[in-house]
Amino acid sequence: MPEALAIARDLDLDLVEVAPGANPPVCRIMDYGKFKFDAAQRAKESKRKAVHVGIKEMKYRPKIGDGDFDTKTRQVAKFLEEGHKVKITIMFRGREVFHPELGKKILDRIADQMDGMGKSESVPRLDGRNMVMVLAPDKRAKQSAASRDPGHNGNGSRARHSSAPAAVETPEPVPPATTPEVTGSPDPVVAAPTEAGDVSPAARSSEGEG
Repeated sequence: MPEALAIARDLDLDLVEVAPGANPPVCRIMDYGKFKFDAAQRAKESKRKAVHVGIKEMKYRPKIGDGDFDTKTRQVAKFLEEGHKVKITIMFRGREVFHPELGKKILDRIADQMDGMGKSESVPRLDGRNMVMVLAPDKRAKQSAASRDPGHNGNGSRARHSSAPAAVETPEPVPPATTPEVTGSPDPVVAAPTEAGDVSPAARSSEGEG
């Protein structure tokens, strides 16, 4: 141990006992201030990346109207999409507590609408004058739905496809072939001159007729 201390002082470092229960004790020479700083930075980074999953609560009444039911159920779906668990509470008043089937009907209706987004983590149970059910995000259903959807780009939205028609090139029209026009009068036909004493065939025929 004294030799290790002397070496640590010579290096201007710290001697840290790692395993005091070992025989002999295990020590490490290090910069203890830097070690603590790095550990704090790692803890801060890990805390920043951690997903804080909380439990949200949504309360219903057995005689809730359709409008209020849809509004509350949309909020439940939003909580599940954000990764939170949701505690669904049915509040009974007066003699409503003697009709737990009304609350069970509401919880079953919520579970059906949340199919694919959340799954029931606990079965509906009576808790005093309330009936409680806990929904948790269904990550497997989301992953399978994303893998089946080819237009899904991984960030919760679908890829957009352009609907503009493709341009079609049309060939230019070919002009029709034209016949060249002949200008001027045709060359006159000139009869070949006859020698003296020769009679043309036309004259011979006229003489024969005479």
